[in-house]
Amino acid sequence: MSDKMTPIPFSSFLDWMFQEYTRNQTIFGLSRHKFFYQKNPDGIRIFDEYLETPLGPAAGPHTQLAQNIVVAYLVGGRFFELKTVQKLDRLRIDKPCIEAEDEGYNVEWSQELTLDQSYGEYVKAWFALHLLKSVFGFSESNERGFIFNMSVGYDLKGIQTERMDRFINELIDASQSDVFDRYRSVLLDKLAQPAFKRLLDKATNGQINDRYPQIIAATEQISARISGSVTLSTMHGCPPDEIEAISRYLLRDKGLHTYVKLNPTLLGFDRVREILDQLGYGYMALDQAAFDHDLQYRDAVPMLRRLQQVAAEQNKTFGVKLSNTLGMKNVRKRLPGDEMYMSGRSLFPLTISLAHKLAAEFDGQLNISYSGGASIHNTKSILETGIVPVTLVTDLLKPGGYARLNQLVKQVEASGWQEQATRPRLDVERLRALSQSALTDRRYHKEWREIESIKIPDALPVVDCYVSPCREACPIHQDVAEYIRLVEEGRYLEAFEVIVATNPLPHITGYICDHQCMYHCTRWDYESPVYIREMKKVAAEKAYDQFLQKYGPRLIAPSNGIKAAVIGAGPAGLSAAYFLARKGFEVTVFDKRRKAGGVVQNVIPDFRLPQSAIDRDVEFV
Repeated sequence: MSDKMTPIPFSSFLDWMFQEYTRNQTIFGLSRHKFFYQKNPDGIRIFDEYLETPLGPAAGPHTQLAQNIVVAYLVGGRFFELKTVQKLDRLRIDKPCIEAEDEGYNVEWSQELTLDQSYGEYVKAWFALHLLKSVFGFSESNERGFIFNMSVGYDLKGIQTERMDRFINELIDASQSDVFDRYRSVLLDKLAQPAFKRLLDKATNGQINDRYPQIIAATEQISARISGSVTLSTMHGCPPDEIEAISRYLLRDKGLHTYVKLNPTLLGFDRVREILDQLGYGYMALDQAAFDHDLQYRDAVPMLRRLQQVAAEQNKTFGVKLSNTLGMKNVRKRLPGDEMYMSGRSLFPLTISLAHKLAAEFDGQLNISYSGGASIHNTKSILETGIVPVTLVTDLLKPGGYARLNQLVKQVEASGWQEQATRPRLDVERLRALSQSALTDRRYHKEWREIESIKIPDALPVVDCYVSPCREACPIHQDVAEYIRLVEEGRYLEAFEVIVATNPLPHITGYICDHQCMYHCTRWDYESPVYIREMKKVAAEKAYDQFLQKYGPRLIAPSNGIKAAVIGAGPAGLSAAYFLARKGFEVTVFDKRRKAGGVVQNVIPDFRLPQSAIDRDVEFV
């Protein structure tokens, strides 16, 4: 795989999405079972636009290519902070530039595409999201429901160059953009092709025919106003007067709702050092000079008040984005360069402390967008303070990828986040409590582990570079990952088939297996493990009768002419009999008790293992 991002033609992009979907039920590798359909029709209005969910990817590697934005939308992201662009758009970036083994580090997240390529990707994504919503009906709202928030840097002179100025203007209003017109024509031409219509019809199981004229009409009416808001990302060490001048320019001259990204250094060197040391990150090498050269709190507060006034005069929204990454000395040398920038869970206690400090300073009357170590453990609590939106980068680099955002969106959707987001001011007391708990919550301590290790005791085979720890930890090596996937997709019969290929007691083990698989789940260190035993029980309860109807006696192989006696009708005896019978042996099981089941039948109490579970497995065998 190339380490260089390369845009693909829009026509090929559209074909790729829907051909892959009809073939695999995936788009860019994301299963349709992770697609988000809005159940709660309520959203909020922000930047004069309607927002269905308050989550999305932050500016960074997750919003650079149109594919990134599409997948983030499919899992429920609706606020897209586009990759930060600057006048220097032909940089050579040494790789690797990102490490996220635990906390995240990067040495370079600058744009890898040219300005023209970046603009093309955002327009491509703009049309693609409109089309996907029309085709799949992800929400019932007639409004768009998602927001593109541009991100620019790093100095006023650069932002005012002709190429940057054109980039900003054509995101604000693309009606005069040749790229926008060309991509709309590509999409309309594609929709006019019978082959593409058949592709969409197949993707929707014939549900699209009646709506096809409306889809074409909606495409013709897609707004040319791609973005009306901006997040200003400045270089570490940018002077306060420069930050203020850029913000005034964006508010007044460009008429953009403007948020300024601030750095954790506003807490001061001593406080940052104290928090990191308290949480076990004493090895992080901070640079006092970086704190001295960065924006100071005493300068930031009056600057923000002045910019609030400018925004009010322009009838625009102004706020702060918390937070940028934290610069430090690159003593690890796993990445190139002398400086690196920290993000992820270790950034959360710092960023939420800064959020509380600023909210208290402004008596709750400060708009805050959040992106410092947000995860499944804290996003709901962040939104409950009135902070909105919340965007992620490092957490999406963990196992699960964009699907982690889907998990968050589902959690938040049921939380009533809209009520908190529409309050006139931030809840300073909630923020205080959240910032304090972040200093004691074990999840943010470096040494936090729910279990000591998920590693398996055996060495990897010579020809394998990885194994699933859950499968290897299972005493009978069930294909755990496969049946979990099938259960998730609602394919219970297939999941049951996978289970009983190695486990003839799915109901019993669905209740009392000691699930060593779960204790070796890779998600332990990120939020919580998959409840694998429960997935087995779900498959057994939903597919058992259907399995017997489909296979019945055909499970038993033709007789091989050999008789076998099994002494003892406990779990081991029943399992032995099952596998012998499936290989054609004529099996008789002997037991001194009247009912088969052994210890599970005669010792384990019913409240722990229902009699019905035992009866089904004995009947099955």
